Amino acid sequence: MAKPFPLNPKHPERICWGCDRYCAADALQCGNGSGRTQHPAETQGEDWYIYWGIEPEPERPNIAKKQSR
Repeated sequence: MAKPFPLNPKHPERICWGCDRYCAADALQCGNGSGRTQHPAETQGEDWYIYWGIEPEPERPNIAKKQSR
């Protein structure tokens, strides 16, 4: 996760979430002609990150905390 990943973006349908480019849904740069990747909040609800074991950053609660490797 190189760029900050929002937990509940305002308009997730406007962006492809398949890579760190976060392209506009109508201007995909890395795809092979396929459609955009949906944000997990679109398919699993607003509390999706709790079930995935992801914690928000303390300073920015709408951003996923970076995982240590």
